Amino acid sequence: MESIYWVLAWACHRKCRHCYEDRFRPYVRGALEAVVAEAERNAPKVIANLPPEMTYLDLNDPRPDGTLPRKTGRIILSGGECLMDPVRERVTYPVIEELAAKYRDRGGVKIIVQTTGDLLTPAMIDDLLRRGVWMISVASIDDYHVGLEGEAKQQAFIASLSALFEAAGLRRSGVATTHRNWLDEPGPLYSFFGASPDAWIGKIWPRGRGWQNGLSTATLADNFCARWSGAMNFLNHGYSGSEVSIEPDGSVYPCCLKTKLPIGNLTEEGLIEILDSLAGDPVYEALNAGQPQRMGLSYGWSVETFLEKSRTTDPKGRPYANLCIGCDRFHEEVLKPRIEAAAAVRRRERRVAVA
Repeated sequence: MESIYWVLAWACHRKCRHCYEDRFRPYVRGALEAVVAEAERNAPKVIANLPPEMTYLDLNDPRPDGTLPRKTGRIILSGGECLMDPVRERVTYPVIEELAAKYRDRGGVKIIVQTTGDLLTPAMIDDLLRRGVWMISVASIDDYHVGLEGEAKQQAFIASLSALFEAAGLRRSGVATTHRNWLDEPGPLYSFFGASPDAWIGKIWPRGRGWQNGLSTATLADNFCARWSGAMNFLNHGYSGSEVSIEPDGSVYPCCLKTKLPIGNLTEEGLIEILDSLAGDPVYEALNAGQPQRMGLSYGWSVETFLEKSRTTDPKGRPYANLCIGCDRFHEEVLKPRIEAAAAVRRRERRVAVA
């Protein structure tokens, strides 16, 4: 695959008002131990069920003779904040080591650690590089992160971290992380992004605290499904454009925004097995095409019906319409039995294979 986005644990030292997931927040004492233990318990099972290779054929970079180059894909490790104590030592570092070992003789993997950046120290950077991390990506350059409001604070933060990175031998990525060619750069690298107005997430997904706080400005014209981190191409494993998102319990989704229900769980079954079981299904092929408005056609939901279901009122009492809302309602009203049936078929097939 080209990309996997893995939320290692729910723990975070911040509670940003724009966050797409309310479970990303500070935990203390027993609650913190519970979320760390969940991640610690499930991570080895998830790794065992990841694809046997993290390589892909790049449709966007054909050779003169029309053949496709095989390139090394990436796994993005995120949170929450995956570098906070005790997540860093008990979960993040072991996961990096296990991923590096799994793919070392299978074409490799580009491991990216995504962080808010404010916890980084020279020792942590050295720890990450020693374990083979290809990129450290700082994802907090916006006005929503307390202490980073305004251009002046953000530029000072970037300069301070850049100095740490450069001293450790990292090089700043020369390609914006929303442009696909950044994967071709030799590491180790560092990068910066955030939910700024010009970013692909700048309109704020209708999810989590961002939704609860009425921050999403997306309309029906903003098709998150057809953008990077959306569901488009998620089924096309083996080729460029395929990405899925994983939660700490192993649940897997076709997009980072996360559909209302997961498509499977990686503590129980292989990722490729899950994806192949959905190939050809009209619902998931519509998502794979980046056209969620067509996902209900085989269930009697016309495009017009889907668009009507995409309209709602946000928590601030304002009219709101986005395709993600229609997708949520289709999952709630129609799709749950289909997902359960597909999982049951895969379970039967596994039992037959074992027998």
